[in-house]
Formats: sequence, structure tokens, C-alpha cells
Amino acid sequence: MKNPKDVNDYISGFPKNVQPLLEEVRRVIQKAAPKASEVISYGMPAYQLNGILVWFGAHARHIGFYPKASGIAAFKNELAVYKSAKGSVQFPLDKPLPLALIKKIVKFRMAENLDKMN
Repeated sequence: MKNPKDVNDYISGFPKNVQPLLEEVRRVIQKAAPKASEVISYGMPAYQLNGILVWFGAHARHIGFYPKASGIAAFKNELAVYKSAKGSVQFPLDKPLPLALIKKIVKFRMAENLDKMN
């Protein structure tokens, strides 16, 4: 999708079978970081609290989750079963989303960003 105006617009641009997965990721992030604001950054949903916490986005075969390099490094053992890079991880569309792990990563990133304030 090109230039979504908000996260609802972003999610609605994907097939009906992908939309519930995106909504699940969104809910977990919002629950883990209720004070974070929801924005579109780099054309995808992002959450910010004293800077960007995480991004996520849908792709042809996976949900991309982008918790910066520190979020990947801190959970490298738990993320080892997924294809990942320095600042991203791919959750296949045909497998259950690791919602508890996403929540832990968001909370880690939130603590990291809030530490920058002190």
C-alpha cells in the first residue's frame, strides 16, 4: 500500500486473511505500550514513546516486525526459529504469531526508550 493515512487504512489495504493477523499484532503492541502513540513511519504502522519503539508490516508470506537491532539482539534465542536480520524478524503467515514474545520485545523497547529520558 502506498502512503496509508493511518493504521486502519494500512490494515484495510491487505487481504481479508491477513487483516486479523495485523490487528492481533496491533492489539498486543497497544496493550504492552498503552502510552505509545500510533503513527505511520516508512509507510507502515509504528509506535512511538520517546522515539520509535517498533514497526510492523505485512508482506507476501510473512508479518515483518522491526524492533530495532537492540530488540532483535536481546531476544535472539527466542527469535532463532524465525528468519531475522539486524533489526527485523519475519513471522510466517502460515504459523501462529508469537504474541507473548512480541509483547516482551515491546516492553523491552519501551524500557530502553524511557531510559533515554533519564
